[in-house]
Amino acid sequence: MSISGKKILIAVSGGIAAYKTHFLIRDFVKKGADVQVIMTPDAEQFVTKLSLSTLSKKPVYSDFYGDNGTWNSHVELALWADIMMIAPCTANTLSKMVHGMCDNLVIATYMSAKCPVFIAPAMDLDMYIHPSTKKNLKLAEDFGHIIIPAESGELASGLIGQGRMAEPETIYTAVENYFTGNIPAKSLEGKTVLITAGPTYEAIDPVRFIGNHSSGKMGFSLAEEASKRGAKVILISGPSAQVLKDSNVELYKVTSAREMLAKVFEFYDKIDIGIASAAVADYAPKEVAKEKIKKNDDNLTIELVKNPDILKIMGEKKTHQFLVGFALETQNEEENAKGKLEKKNLDMIVLNSLRDEGAGFKNDTNKIKIFTKTEKKEFNLKSKGDVARDILNFVESQLLK
Repeated sequence: MSISGKKILIAVSGGIAAYKTHFLIRDFVKKGADVQVIMTPDAEQFVTKLSLSTLSKKPVYSDFYGDNGTWNSHVELALWADIMMIAPCTANTLSKMVHGMCDNLVIATYMSAKCPVFIAPAMDLDMYIHPSTKKNLKLAEDFGHIIIPAESGELASGLIGQGRMAEPETIYTAVENYFTGNIPAKSLEGKTVLITAGPTYEAIDPVRFIGNHSSGKMGFSLAEEASKRGAKVILISGPSAQVLKDSNVELYKVTSAREMLAKVFEFYDKIDIGIASAAVADYAPKEVAKEKIKKNDDNLTIELVKNPDILKIMGEKKTHQFLVGFALETQNEEENAKGKLEKKNLDMIVLNSLRDEGAGFKNDTNKIKIFTKTEKKEFNLKSKGDVARDILNFVESQLLK
């Protein structure tokens, strides 16, 4: 089945991203879909009924009553549609949807809909990451609605981050996939996955620290991929500039190895899969100076003490968890990775070498080998998104054994 002949009801709410809806309507109509547009009163501040009706080739409704006293039946609109798409969906409209605050034609139509509902949120960065928005998106997903996550980029406020409505091509593809049945299986539904990511910083004084070059890209990619597969995902990240693109992932920020250890064991007993991709500092200063250390001497000696080995402790306390570790090596790679697999009581370890061009810290790509106690699998250089899929595919294959 294709989009041709499908009846698509598009609801536009009052956000700056409403201009993108023109391109979405055009794409649906070009592919033979029958498109009906409705809008909230506030949406008329951003786009006109004339432009939307010209593209959809139908009248556009924003009120319960027409100019000639006729009733624009929200019931008929809802029952007519094969799918309903709210794009853009503002924080205000989302809140009204999930809490049943029915004060306009869009919400009344939504509450009468029997068809699948797609939601393309769009709002400013701080609004998108606010706990109330995350909760409302989760509620909408629990209702069975299909969320098309906001994307990252420059926002109308001038901030840069997640909140931009997905591009029309992305939304179109999501709808096309729905009608063709090409929907990714929720293969990790019912599972809880804990992932550590990024570096840790160990303070020397109030302004200096010991750290490493880890960006967190691999861990964030793993978190987003696990969430796509239906898992409940807990992401514990050291200092990282990465932007989380999936609002369903629970993100916890920490700084030091000891903070990461404490946060991991807040959840460890309740998780099914643990993936330790963080580059945890092995050592920390024995004492942290209370004031900035002045540059007085030619040499500075700092006594270091060993940090807790988070992954080793996870392995020691493992009961039912499937535990995945990472090894970044520069020599004797396979031997060291296999040793770590055994010593830390892991089920699986992912090896990458700094000698492989394009692999390791900060890169958008990675080249990995995966080991269990009985298996070895090698992969070519790929994007970290693709590497995340390879890793989780391998995890799933082990869980089925």
